[in-house]
Amino acid sequence: MSLSLGQIAEQLGLTIKGDTEQTIKRIAPFEHAADQEISFLTNAKYKPLLAACKASALILNKADAALFSGNVLISEDPYVSYALLAQLLDTTPRCANGIADSAVIGKDVVLGSGVAIGPNAVIEDGVKLGDGVQIGAGCFIGKQAVIGDSTKLWANCSIYHRVEIGARCLIQSNTVIGCDGFGYANKQGQWIKIPQVGSVIIGDNVEIGASVSIDRGALDNTVIESNVIIDNQVHIAHNVTIGGGTAIAGTTGIAGSTKIGRYCIIGGGVAINGHISICDQVTLTGNSMVTKSITEAGVFSSGMPIQANRKWRKSMARLSQIDEMHKRIVSLERNKSSDQD
Repeated sequence: MSLSLGQIAEQLGLTIKGDTEQTIKRIAPFEHAADQEISFLTNAKYKPLLAACKASALILNKADAALFSGNVLISEDPYVSYALLAQLLDTTPRCANGIADSAVIGKDVVLGSGVAIGPNAVIEDGVKLGDGVQIGAGCFIGKQAVIGDSTKLWANCSIYHRVEIGARCLIQSNTVIGCDGFGYANKQGQWIKIPQVGSVIIGDNVEIGASVSIDRGALDNTVIESNVIIDNQVHIAHNVTIGGGTAIAGTTGIAGSTKIGRYCIIGGGVAINGHISICDQVTLTGNSMVTKSITEAGVFSSGMPIQANRKWRKSMARLSQIDEMHKRIVSLERNKSSDQD
């Protein structure tokens, strides 16, 4: 696939400096881009390398465009323009084409126009698939599940009964949506299972990575609002609500009945306690542990940065003495107060 710079500029609404007929076939890393390849610059440390860049064109902001003698697409936000161009030049294959002979389709299933179902997929009774839905090989779609228009599921996803997924969602392989939440009562050491009778409701334009687990609600539903992006290997427990526009990085775990606001950014490996609330526009840096509600927008951290082992061992030894140090400080303050009296 190839496009001219003129075609790219027209579709992305950008200004050209240079040859509008230049052919572009690929996007390449800035330092390796060559003939018929385009790249972009967002990191200031690469500015000194602009003159030596061999790309046929670059996506630059207006100030940086003056530093490059070759073809330029001028953008207010080169990274966003790169993302949109990557969509134009995307060569990712479809999740499925047509309906495979080995697919198993139950009774009363509603298939929209252009639905594709891969080999060995199982579509149970009462499922509704919207127009243009793609179901990859080996997927399981449980009874009465609903999947909206143009949503794509890669191979081996499992969507349990009565789960609802909106339009234009993308779900990567081995993700499980609607499995039982971790609900048990304990009677004299014996665990008694609590049936999870809620469901999972997912909005539009949600992207979910590989090997993600999203539990169904115990009584109410687990809810993922529109425009949420979830990285690989995230666990979302029962009755969690995640607000629109939130981004969650890999290996994060969110315990049950927690409510996360809109436009939050949650770093990798974050652990979030259950039955708490996080307000809109909160950023949690990687490996943070959240044990109580957050009521004000901002950036929050709790992970301990890496240290050289010898320094870390010394720090931990001192940390173990904090209680004793506290007692000594309190005693000194009391003695000082008595002396002043």
